[in-house]
Amino acid sequence: MKKYDVYGIGNALVDKEFEVDDQFFIDAGIEKGFMTLIDDDKQQELINLLTRRYGLKKRAGGGSAANSMYAMSQFGSRVFFSCKVANDETGHFYVRELGNQNISTNLSAALEDGVTGRCLVMVTQDAERTMLTSLAISQLVSVNELDYDAIRNSKYAYTEGYLVTSPTARSAVLELKRYAKEHDVKFAMTFSDPAMVEYFKEGINEFIGEGVDLLFCNEKEALLWSGTNSLEDACKALEKKAAQFAVTLGARGALLFDGAQYLNVEPHTVRAVDTNGAGDMFSGAFLYGIAKGYDFNTAGKIASLASSLVVSQFGPRLSAEQHREILERLELSE
Repeated sequence: MKKYDVYGIGNALVDKEFEVDDQFFIDAGIEKGFMTLIDDDKQQELINLLTRRYGLKKRAGGGSAANSMYAMSQFGSRVFFSCKVANDETGHFYVRELGNQNISTNLSAALEDGVTGRCLVMVTQDAERTMLTSLAISQLVSVNELDYDAIRNSKYAYTEGYLVTSPTARSAVLELKRYAKEHDVKFAMTFSDPAMVEYFKEGINEFIGEGVDLLFCNEKEALLWSGTNSLEDACKALEKKAAQFAVTLGARGALLFDGAQYLNVEPHTVRAVDTNGAGDMFSGAFLYGIAKGYDFNTAGKIASLASSLVVSQFGPRLSAEQHREILERLELSE
């Protein structure tokens, strides 16, 4: 029996969220709806400006794969997460955020000096999130952060598309994938953001290689990656590289491919206020379901309900109680 359900690697970032208007993007020359890398000084300058103009809405531990791992742990999965944080206030905050959440990590008491990565998240009235990320020490994630014992003792290995921006992180993901295949551990990944597919497609395709066992993406990412104009054509392209996949469709739910047939996942109608973390929650909840032994349809229902709840509040994570309530609503609680 495997010790962990999922082994993940990703950027460790502390999110600072602000509720802004569209005019701010025009004034600041920021591309709305994308994740853009930015240096720490410029990010701090914008944080100071946003704090004065709008006020900080929320600070929370973040990072794409980290959010998914957190969701899995709250549903009851056993997970291991590899990342890199610095010995600063932000890094210690991040470690506390992981806390006693049933998440094993590679982090030790002796953290390196440096600056922990931060993500500036700006949310508009249409609930769309725009992110400016300073990776800081997280851009140095490498094979040194891998825990081989944890990898081979996991059902799935999981990574985020955001890691394509760092040469050392790319090497770590490729090593993770190689080692996982060698030890019969399934490999799953998420595209993470349209910007990763549009501007770092070569790296994304390097992660995919000859193929992956499970892939997560949204409709826009699927279209950009496949270079097609229809979801049907995008899915045909995905079938050639992913044994199974899930494409989230926003308010239209999601489309799943279990390797043999397509399944539609019904959406839950909610008032969206913040889409930050919606895809991460979907991936985490879905992975929990699959690792638990549920079929694709059931895993999709868990993921759909969980992601609908996370977009109806600020921040990328739900409380432990909310995770329990999701399983109770679906009559899946243990």
